[in-house]
Amino acid sequence: MRHIPLLFLCLLLQACTTTQQGLVDTAKLAVMGPDDVTVADEEIASLPYASMYLRINDGQRIFLVLGYAENGQQKWITQDRAMLVTQNGRLVKTLGLSDHLLEVSNLAQDPLAHPLQLRDDAGWTRIMSWTENGQLRSATLTSRFSRGRDEVLKLGGHEIACRVWHETITSAANGAEWQNTFWIDALSGEIRQSAQRVGADTLPVEITILKPAKS
Repeated sequence: MRHIPLLFLCLLLQACTTTQQGLVDTAKLAVMGPDDVTVADEEIASLPYASMYLRINDGQRIFLVLGYAENGQQKWITQDRAMLVTQNGRLVKTLGLSDHLLEVSNLAQDPLAHPLQLRDDAGWTRIMSWTENGQLRSATLTSRFSRGRDEVLKLGGHEIACRVWHETITSAANGAEWQNTFWIDALSGEIRQSAQRVGADTLPVEITILKPAKS
């Protein structure tokens, strides 16, 4: 694991005039090597931005800070200018990857919009569009939630008691089924960690929120 020097991070961030520029510069630093990036707890606390660890397609874990937030969505940009958009902890759009998540409908009804009110067998139906090997795909997906065993995560030097929820997803097009998992802060309701997929065999993404965005 590689560690990012706090002084180098601070020098980069001091030169930024916007949060988005700070994100791009920090991401450039974070992905200069092949190993998983690890950032010290004190460095995470000192940064003025929300931050996360991100792993895509089982690749290298990288460190990102939040680019900007608008209309209830958070936008994160990688070193090579790919963008991931999350809403209520769910990945809802990507840009700049080899394949893309294009759109998720009916987000207002997503049970993750009210995570502390989640109940076993809560359901949600939406239409999702994405590309797979460059080919456009679209499907109606149905979710059912089930609660797992509570866990305590250590994030940025803090122990966070989390409710663990599993989301079983079924595609109406071909009956394919897969599972997402979300770790929800039992006090704030923030999704602090997740393992998500766009499809049964498409775009696995692991997100760990080290420092949540200020509300």
